[in-house]
Amino acid sequence: MNKIDDFTKEELYTLVQDFAKRWLAHDGLWFQAVEKTGGMDEAIAADTAAWEKFTVIEAKRIMKFLGLEPGGGIPALKKALQLRLYAFINKQEIIDVDENTIIFRMNDCRVQSARNRKDLPDFPCKSVGVVEYSGFARTIDPRFETKCICCPPDEHPAEYYCAWEFTLRSE
Repeated sequence: MNKIDDFTKEELYTLVQDFAKRWLAHDGLWFQAVEKTGGMDEAIAADTAAWEKFTVIEAKRIMKFLGLEPGGGIPALKKALQLRLYAFINKQEIIDVDENTIIFRMNDCRVQSARNRKDLPDFPCKSVGVVEYSGFARTIDPRFETKCICCPPDEHPAEYYCAWEFTLRSE
């Protein structure tokens, strides 16, 4: 039996990626089970309710891990976005707009890419994303305003699936 202390840095990184894939697989299977019994609208409503709570938990755990206090502004949000579970398995980027605004883009999303490989339309995740990203940013710093630039079912460029603008309001 392997003890985590015996793993190399590379093995630990691979393990983190695997943990993230397992979490995402469970998330997808849970969603599909609700969709099968209650339909897409019920599944999205349940998903939204779950993400409303999970995104806060995830943000708080990341903040604790990094030693961040609430109110850390743009630097704290940039660090935290890079440690979300799916950051280890999706391709994303953060673009600095100015000292109070960044744009976060999900360039390759495992969920959407899998659907594309199966010739399925993009998963319509915008309503969940609005709750998820705004809740995450507000947990990092309550001064954040979150704007969806695009997210399925919106049309999006080939370079990314969704994009979110985070602006730090001055008090």
